[in-house]
Amino acid sequence: MQMHKEAILTPNAPQPIGPYSQAIQAGPWLFCSGQIALDPKSGQVVAPTDVEGQTKQVMLNIKGVLDQAGVGFDNVVKTTIFLKSMGDFPKVNEVYGGYFKKTPPARSTVEVSRLPKDVLVEVEVIALKNS
Repeated sequence: MQMHKEAILTPNAPQPIGPYSQAIQAGPWLFCSGQIALDPKSGQVVAPTDVEGQTKQVMLNIKGVLDQAGVGFDNVVKTTIFLKSMGDFPKVNEVYGGYFKKTPPARSTVEVSRLPKDVLVEVEVIALKNS
């Protein structure tokens, strides 16, 4: 049986600037590309030196993609957080945690040497659409 694959695109998250989709719906699974703190309208980095402000924008961008796919944060089963500095983990965790009130998803957090546009945080998610 071949699984149907559909690209998800919304104006409520930054537009792809390369050969990738904001998200791919494959059967009941939604695989979201990593989001950084870009304002969807201007394309500019939000809060260039403030990891909390960047994390808020990242989560708003993720919400835009999830909404377009017809799911919410409660459907997220796995996240990966990429940080420029692990020292920012407590601040990112505080903002991030506000979006997962019920059962938080599985998560990995890694420190990386550099992120696109020199942002401080990037988050990618995988969600499961309820049947």
